[in-house]
Amino acid sequence: MSQVIKPVSLTVAAPAFWHSGRTTALTMRIVLAALAPAAILAVLHWGFDAVRVMALSVSACVMLEALCQKMMDRPVTVDDFSAVVEGLLLAFLLPAAAPWWLVIIGAALTVLLGKMVFGGLGATPLCAPLVGWGALTISWPLLMDPNAAALVTMYTDPLVRLKYFGAAHVADFGYGRLFLGEQVSALGAGQAGAVLLGGLYLAARGIRRWEIPAAFLAGAVCMATVFYAVNPQQYADPVFHLLTGSTLLAAFFLATDPSCSPNRLPAMLIYGFVGGCLVILIRVYGTYTDGAPFAVLLINLLTPQLANMQPKPFGAR
Repeated sequence: MSQVIKPVSLTVAAPAFWHSGRTTALTMRIVLAALAPAAILAVLHWGFDAVRVMALSVSACVMLEALCQKMMDRPVTVDDFSAVVEGLLLAFLLPAAAPWWLVIIGAALTVLLGKMVFGGLGATPLCAPLVGWGALTISWPLLMDPNAAALVTMYTDPLVRLKYFGAAHVADFGYGRLFLGEQVSALGAGQAGAVLLGGLYLAARGIRRWEIPAAFLAGAVCMATVFYAVNPQQYADPVFHLLTGSTLLAAFFLATDPSCSPNRLPAMLIYGFVGGCLVILIRVYGTYTDGAPFAVLLINLLTPQLANMQPKPFGAR
């Protein structure tokens, strides 16, 4: 008797809370509340430029999603606040001095290429804000470099110092300064303490599973420890890597996107741990000083395979 082989679907099912518009809106409002401390610190550190980038990114994402849904003859669902969250996360990955047209292009790529082309909320294989960020970073690297646009600030970029001068030149960066966001970085990604506070709030509310952030941070710590043990004069300690760049933002808000991350325990642990290791590997060997966004994009590609890691039925061999 011939055996019928069923094709394996690569589509990840949407989480249950996305089946209700009201529940989705409530979830997104909680995520916005978790992002609020980082947004406030970004304004305190970067002034009106931070307000301009965040407002422009959010409004562009909302309007573009509504326009796209109208053109596709689908119900307009911008009242679920998902576009607001995506616009704010995109803004967090941009430099404070990003020109208006760069923000608009990033928002268009986030909504159209990162979300709507795959069917909308819950169907995206990649974290939508990272799609916009990745295209901008590859196309306009100088404009996306916070150091090129922060010539008047009193802060410096600890990851640039580490990359080109070694660990001895970042010894003066106290953990307290890094925790408070006193560093050159993307708009909201470098507000380490505020991002950590918001991430813990999401985990406490059950909006995001804690397994992925914990595994992600564990992977970063383990890989950074290996390099630090080999040569502490060249490589920084693990805590430094956790508090710099967008490591915490990636762990709590980007890697945990339910549409492009696994939802079973073994798969979540592997997914997060590999992502954390990739952050350090990209920082050490790659061109980009902050490897966290690229690390999340890479592990997003693993999700369809990790989703196939299902427990066997009871009694099966």
